[in-house]
Amino acid sequence: MSWTADDIPDQTGRTAVVTGANGGLGLETAKALAAKGAHVVMAVRDQAKAAAAEREIRSHASDASLEIVRLDLGDQASVKDAAATIAEAHPVVDLLVNNAGVMAMPERKTADGYEMQLGVNHLGHWTFTAGLLAPLLRSAGADRRPRVVTVTSVARFTGGPVDPSNPHLAGRYDPWRAYGQAKLANYFFGLGLQRQAERAGVDLASLLAHPGLTNTDLQSRTHREGGAGVLGAASDRITDVLGMSPEAGTRMQLRAATDPKAKGGQLYAPAFASFGPAVVRPVLRRWDLEERIDQLWEVSERETHVPLDVSETARSL
Repeated sequence: MSWTADDIPDQTGRTAVVTGANGGLGLETAKALAAKGAHVVMAVRDQAKAAAAEREIRSHASDASLEIVRLDLGDQASVKDAAATIAEAHPVVDLLVNNAGVMAMPERKTADGYEMQLGVNHLGHWTFTAGLLAPLLRSAGADRRPRVVTVTSVARFTGGPVDPSNPHLAGRYDPWRAYGQAKLANYFFGLGLQRQAERAGVDLASLLAHPGLTNTDLQSRTHREGGAGVLGAASDRITDVLGMSPEAGTRMQLRAATDPKAKGGQLYAPAFASFGPAVVRPVLRRWDLEERIDQLWEVSERETHVPLDVSETARSL
């Protein structure tokens, strides 16, 4: 119950990739991993913010091993380029934290025509994970076990599974519905990746993390952009008053990423719904979970034209 970043084991010799590492939970995740000796690849879109984030991390750990790679999750070409750049520089990757995301914004499209929240929060990370799967699988063995941590949210309970006939909510868009759908997709993705790893017989652990109510720029941006209406303003105010600090909120994904006792398929979340220390929470398995995972894989491959198959990737190594 009292787990903190101080409990992270030594990460020397490990390579970690964190999306959205230029602010909020991503920045705190990168900072904590770097402080423990990991080489952290900061995969971010805004390069000016990334440079500022790097300076902040180095102000806490002057010898931090950091690298910035441009990644725009709303542009599949950028995602593929970023994954290829990282894979070429790092044939072995030990940890991937799929952290970046957007929330309850006005209806927009990505560069590829996807609904923005599904496109950034899920489809961008889908393609990025697929591009890093080979380096991750090369990490398995001896005392190493690669992990993928995907950040979801309690908002997943408010969203429906992706509709294969209308995954981008054309004519049905609502900012919160779209956010809930994307976060439920993250949930199914994390569990589906673990299922694939188990079927392939590879030592890859896929875990989920839900940060709870954490005071970052996510809520403020939602409020500023106005797409979420009164609920967006209320969420921003509540988070500002009651939300946990980014340092506290990031403990869920850090514990999923580094706790030696963590296991694939687990969900780390606050002990008290949206507040409190990082603990393992029950994974609520819907009666149609397997069908929904299969459906998400079908839609994701169809939309991105990128397969994500752990068995095939393992056989190619």
